[in-house]
Amino acid sequence: MGAVTEMTPQLARRAWGSLETLHVVGFFAPQVQQAYDRFAVPATRAGYFAARSSPLGRVDPAIVVATFYVFSPTLVHRAVPAVWAAAPPETWAAARAEAVAACLHEALGEPDVAEVISLAQEACAGLSPAGRPLFAAWSGVGWPTDPLMQLWHAGLLVREHRGDGHVAALMAAGLDPVEALVTGGLASNSLEFVRTTRGWTDEEWTAGLERCRARGLVDDDGLTAAGAEQRRQVEETTDVLAVQGWAHLGEERTRRLIELVAPLRKQVLDSGVLPGWIRSRG
Repeated sequence: MGAVTEMTPQLARRAWGSLETLHVVGFFAPQVQQAYDRFAVPATRAGYFAARSSPLGRVDPAIVVATFYVFSPTLVHRAVPAVWAAAPPETWAAARAEAVAACLHEALGEPDVAEVISLAQEACAGLSPAGRPLFAAWSGVGWPTDPLMQLWHAGLLVREHRGDGHVAALMAAGLDPVEALVTGGLASNSLEFVRTTRGWTDEEWTAGLERCRARGLVDDDGLTAAGAEQRRQVEETTDVLAVQGWAHLGEERTRRLIELVAPLRKQVLDSGVLPGWIRSRG
């Protein structure tokens, strides 16, 4: 058992990454945005905020700001509660699910995923909602009946559980939302993506960048050694906090899940449905 515990943080990250490739279809597939467009809410990322926060109910913008962490409050307030005037939360969630299902079936066909679903559900059964608001909300939502969507839903639960822990790690490191985006974007080569999608003004972004400079985290060449070390620690803490479900599943079965998801993950990446910067990571 000791060996399993020692291996789990690294293995947990691999298992999460496997499911994450399937799950992010719900964020990037054009079919999903098309499903949101029919609600005619003009605010940027309105559908994203509505669908992802839907199990929380008709929440105020402040709750979305708190749980999503890195998004500009101004961006959130433009979308919420306008999205609830357009449709109830469950309708937004259903629209996303329908579009994701269509996309996954187009990319993957009708594979036999019974074994991997069993493993993923067992991992999810080991997750605790304590201190995890978004995961707690989603854990109360029933499992889909479509097999591919069951696998996608498992990815959702794992992601939100991990994401809640990641927010805790960022806060423990003293990184406010813009500082988190600057350092995280530099560390993952996604700076332009996060810079242009999280809603911060040029002035807010520049101020956050200057705070990172003042702390010695970034310079003209990017992350400093201190900045890289801090991001390493943030990711390490996130990995440790994300161990729970995979430790429940155990090392052998976690490795089996990774093995089973691998060909599905490759098919999704090869389908072209995800942005190039995600596909390039493999």
